[in-house]
Amino acid sequence: MAMTADASDFRAPAKELDTTKLNWGHAWRALKKLIADKEDTRQVFEIMRALNGKSIAQGYHKLLETPEGGRIAFERREFSERLMDDAWLDSLPEGSVGAAYRTFIRSEELSAYGLADVSREGANDVDAPHPYAWFARRTRDVHDIWHILSGYHRDGLGEACLVAFSYAQTKGLGWAFIAFGAMTMGKNGAPKHPYNRAILQGYRRGKAAKWLLGQDYERLMAEPLEAARVRLGITPPTIYDSIPPEARAA
Repeated sequence: MAMTADASDFRAPAKELDTTKLNWGHAWRALKKLIADKEDTRQVFEIMRALNGKSIAQGYHKLLETPEGGRIAFERREFSERLMDDAWLDSLPEGSVGAAYRTFIRSEELSAYGLADVSREGANDVDAPHPYAWFARRTRDVHDIWHILSGYHRDGLGEACLVAFSYAQTKGLGWAFIAFGAMTMGKNGAPKHPYNRAILQGYRRGKAAKWLLGQDYERLMAEPLEAARVRLGITPPTIYDSIPPEARAA
């Protein structure tokens, strides 16, 4: 089996993944579709491709500067494959990050491959053999783990809080744009509950936490959840938690 690749394979995606060109018009159209249908996950990826610019390349190089980042980047494992390994997930101890993730995805009927499939819609470079493309996939694959670590659920407000958290962590403008849309265009603008304050707290929590994309996720998944949150500086989502679950969906 051939193990070589033409040099052009590694250069091809860099043009789109390492660029300052932002497509605000496309992002705006995708945001309106997302606000109208919060389950239309494809629009999230459309916004990311339109606005995240150099953040992917910058994140990859930041990874290389972390203590274990060089090894992680060199190994370049596809984490979605690990997350689809039921035997591995079942081996993770109760009370761990991985156990909480296991319960989360099975109760919500989610899968890492399902998210990956959505990310490929309308794109031809998602699976490119390039380090920036790999880093973008890694960022995609840990999204549901960030739900677990942050304490935000998959309701409308929880997703809005998590995208604000993710902007603080990644510096990708796409995340900020979605959070802005949720604050200004969403149906949660009524003053009965502090929706916008919860979203802003998501950003502050993400900014205060350690950089999560530099973590060894296989090791993290076996770590006790509460201990992991403390180690990573992830504080409780107090404002989000103060809003009744039935009021978080809109």
